[in-house]
Amino acid sequence: MKQVRDREAYQKVTGALRGRRNGATIADIVAKTALPLRTVQELVPVAADEYSARLEVTESGEILYSFPHGFVSKYRGFRAGLRRAAEKIKNGIKIAASWAFKVWIMLMLVGYFVFFMLIALAALVLSMAASSNSDNRSSRRGDGIGGLYLASRIFNMIIHIWFYSELLKTADPYYQGRGAVSQARAKSRPLHKAIFSFVFGDGDPNADWPVREKQAVIAYIQANRGVISLPELMALTGLPPSVAEERIVSYCAEFGGLPEATEDGTVVYRFDSLLLRADTQNRSFPGLSGPIKRLKSFSANEKKMNVWFSLINGVNLIFGSYFLYNALNSGAILSQADFNASSYLYGVLYVLLSQVAANPLPVIIFFTGFVPLIFSLLFWLIPGLRFLRNKQDNEEIKRENFRKNGYGRIWDAPLAVKPQEIAPQAKECRPQNLAAAQDRLIKEFGAYANPDVSLDDTGKPVYAFKELNREKAALERYRAGIASGASKLGKVVFDSGSA
Repeated sequence: MKQVRDREAYQKVTGALRGRRNGATIADIVAKTALPLRTVQELVPVAADEYSARLEVTESGEILYSFPHGFVSKYRGFRAGLRRAAEKIKNGIKIAASWAFKVWIMLMLVGYFVFFMLIALAALVLSMAASSNSDNRSSRRGDGIGGLYLASRIFNMIIHIWFYSELLKTADPYYQGRGAVSQARAKSRPLHKAIFSFVFGDGDPNADWPVREKQAVIAYIQANRGVISLPELMALTGLPPSVAEERIVSYCAEFGGLPEATEDGTVVYRFDSLLLRADTQNRSFPGLSGPIKRLKSFSANEKKMNVWFSLINGVNLIFGSYFLYNALNSGAILSQADFNASSYLYGVLYVLLSQVAANPLPVIIFFTGFVPLIFSLLFWLIPGLRFLRNKQDNEEIKRENFRKNGYGRIWDAPLAVKPQEIAPQAKECRPQNLAAAQDRLIKEFGAYANPDVSLDDTGKPVYAFKELNREKAALERYRAGIASGASKLGKVVFDSGSA
């Protein structure tokens, strides 16, 4: 909400508007409050933004401010305060939970992988020792050979995944100082950031969108003599008419704009204060085309690195499932006779844990069974859900960018709009169901200006927005009537440095 200097005057203006919910003009508020005309003209747009006013034009060309949704502040009051507090609490919990979850994921993925690797190594050593025992234990050698084979295959798989993956080559001293290879690896992402990128992504590429959009709108206003119309704002932002109307009222409150009516009743929004620039930069605007939103990417990692993360997580899933299954089916290992090829690793883990725990079975079931199993499922589930969410968000981004393109095309040539020709090639602007998007575009813009419909030679519809064309001509005449140098700063008449 824009801060006002005279709170008492603002309270009088809002009080007068509250008493005229069905609509009031600037003159009505002046008569009710006895405030100066200039003060009312400055404060009414601020109140219109805070209380979500609707702007209408009377036959005489006056702007009528009405409040069809009631006179409820967006920024003050119990509900507004509760909404802001809830949003802050939500964001705080989200940040704390995200940070804790990221730390947990890092420890779990790497920690369990290293732990399982050590168990496999221990099983390999013990199996090799068992296979070299005396002949009087040959009756059990078959189990030893089976355990040796199983442990060696698992250990070899771990060696290939871990030591020869892209994860440790970055930190391996062997690769330091080896020219371009080492420089490329030195620029690679740290392991924990790469893991977080796989699970959580790399943030919203449009986080700065409100600023970028405002900058584009301001640039357009400055390039067009301080004046903008509602359909022009729609083409710049991709907002449908009802939302664009709320946005332009908000801009008026924020940047000192005022709605005016042309001689034929067309509403325009004038921002003379934005033209008072000392900056001599050329603000000419290349057509009616605002910035477009970027599509969300799944991860900034190389595809190969994400594959390695999936494989490592798969190893954790296999080990967790293996230990949980054997713990629930084999139970306690009482003697070497309980060892066999299929449960050899489980037996090794049981024996090792029995040195530090009186009853290793619950430890194995929970810490090496349920925990890594659940974690591994979450490690795949979260990116999977995020992938689906990104797909939905990207589709909405494409629809919004498509609206910008389509609204701009309609504004450029309102008398001959062919929906089938509104088909941008950029992937950021092309929805999946293009035909449905084209049909929806015409309906949305038709809520602002009803078109006439005819058929071309091929039987396809052609829409003529005659009222929009009239509005466009009125806007051009209005801008032409504004002197090009009317809002220049002029010469410096006082300089404190020369005093």
